[in-house]
Amino acid sequence: MRAVVLTDHGDPDVLTLTEVPTPEPGPEEVLVAVRATALNRADLLQRKGFYPEPGPPREHEIPGMELAGTVVEVGPRVSLWEVGDEVMGIVGGGAYAEHIAVHERQLLAVPPEVGLADAAAIPEVWITAFDALVLQGGLTSGATALVHAGGSGVGSAAIQLCRALGARVVTTASTTKVEACRGFGADVVVDYTAQDFVESVWEATGGEGVDVVLDVVGGDYLARNVKALRTGGTIVQVGVMGGGRTEIDLGALLPKRAHLVGTVLRARPLEEKIAVTRRFGRQVLPLFASGALRPVIDCRYELAHIADAHRHMEANANVGKVLVDVAA
Repeated sequence: MRAVVLTDHGDPDVLTLTEVPTPEPGPEEVLVAVRATALNRADLLQRKGFYPEPGPPREHEIPGMELAGTVVEVGPRVSLWEVGDEVMGIVGGGAYAEHIAVHERQLLAVPPEVGLADAAAIPEVWITAFDALVLQGGLTSGATALVHAGGSGVGSAAIQLCRALGARVVTTASTTKVEACRGFGADVVVDYTAQDFVESVWEATGGEGVDVVLDVVGGDYLARNVKALRTGGTIVQVGVMGGGRTEIDLGALLPKRAHLVGTVLRARPLEEKIAVTRRFGRQVLPLFASGALRPVIDCRYELAHIADAHRHMEANANVGKVLVDVAA
């Protein structure tokens, strides 16, 4: 099969499309013919050598953390899927390939209303947003969330998810992405190049602050997130695009009785990943069928042009997901 393999780490040119053996599914795994995959910030870090796939190194280092495709083979103990089923899911790696073996319970059925080609835009960012806002942050109807990087894949999903839950949402974005975030349903969009999001939050909440902060930026945002937080609120840190080191005034954190949660999906044990995936499937996936939620797709690239796809994301040019078509 064709796959994008990392034989070295560095700029996008290290992404090499080559032939590798097709994996064989284990007893509880299915073999999926990948229709499309999608880019995530973790892929860029892995390419540079900073974020390897968890677990023992594979013979071939193949990036890619989400996929949509068709089941072509099932292991002997598989009970959820049959050959021909259209599925999607998140994985630790290996999705930049024509085939991938995945545990059957990590997969979800593709909503017919979305379609197989576009479904690869759902798993990673939508499950991340759901886990961060609802499972980790406790967001409920009537609450208010602050979502940073509203034009990103996670941000575009988080804004829509807040609206579907009946929560208000304040989001930050660069100037060119402000209108897109309004289109996703954000109540307040803060152009971080010209406005102070803390001031915007206080104005939007009548001085009370937000219940949950979803932050992919990190760095000096942390201290400002604390200022923007309601007493008893939660900051969920899911990325560090702006840097992993910062200083914080604990004297400001303590009176807020705040929770600071650091979380990633990729490194969790299989059973935890499965539990989050199945809960997402029950609580959120039906909203795609109803039209209340929709994947946001910025652009598509062919697998042979994976380096260009990485350059596009690295330039922070995308609004929503960058998809990669593996098969026609």
